[in-house]
Amino acid sequence: MSHDILIAGETLIDFLPDEPGPIATVEGFDRRPGGAPANVAVALARLERVPLFWTRVGDDPFGRYLYETLVDQGLPERLLERDPAAKTSLAFVTHDETGDREFSFYREGTADTRLEPGRVDDAVLDGCEWVHVGGVALAAGSSREATLDLIERAADRGCTVSFDPNERPELWSDEETYRDVVGTALATVDVLKATEGELARLGFAGDDAASIARDALTAGPDLAFITRGESGAIAVGADGTEWEGTASHPGFESDVVDTTGAGDAFVAGAIAGLREGRGLAETLAFANAVGAAATTAAGAMAALPDRDAVRAIEDEPIENE
Repeated sequence: MSHDILIAGETLIDFLPDEPGPIATVEGFDRRPGGAPANVAVALARLERVPLFWTRVGDDPFGRYLYETLVDQGLPERLLERDPAAKTSLAFVTHDETGDREFSFYREGTADTRLEPGRVDDAVLDGCEWVHVGGVALAAGSSREATLDLIERAADRGCTVSFDPNERPELWSDEETYRDVVGTALATVDVLKATEGELARLGFAGDDAASIARDALTAGPDLAFITRGESGAIAVGADGTEWEGTASHPGFESDVVDTTGAGDAFVAGAIAGLREGRGLAETLAFANAVGAAATTAAGAMAALPDRDAVRAIEDEPIENE
């Protein structure tokens, strides 16, 4: 089977709380597979757009569990790496009564920080049309260089490059480094997915979400998707590009259990929609439906929907304000 999409980045263990509240008050946690790029890769597989996935896990019990999970979800083993010299990253998740969450990472020197430049060879990239990466891989270790090298070579070969900063301040040494490294990545990126808050902290400004998105396009991307939680999302394409224009969508109603992974599901929906030739407005609606469907169960990867679940969300009427 040929694979025209490549996802790259971390796979880790999410420990999900058995009750809302800060980590000091939570009595128990459930182990779940996670990591934003891993979620995007699995979501695409469930949407019948199976990608290649380049990731690195430890050769420890957690890593072996994650490796088996990725294979069970239908992802090819070709670029799944096991590191005998490192542990697997862990993230403890807490959430409030609305499902919004915070993360506490155990990630120093772990396998996903040890991706090595050049491990994805040019022949693989020559077979790809789309490459997606996230910001966590840029935060530490050789994975920063490896990720920047990957997207630069992908762009040189005509791949569409997409990026989600997936801001996690606790993983960065300081804000200036975060801005500089993400700014370097954005110069190579074609499609950006972010929140208004993430763009503001990267120094982009405007009177509303659309103008902030337009400011972000000056850094390199041709298209920006801005997710807005319960308010839906917007998409802004740069003038003179294939995605020129602006689209908005109010989002879909869903019975929210856990928002972990909803943004990753949105990314998968956006990639799938654009790869299938959908227009900007149709892609935005589809991505919102994928994201909404992913909030209806606990755990990022466990809740990722298939096409039938997305269609069920899309068939629900939208209540405009």
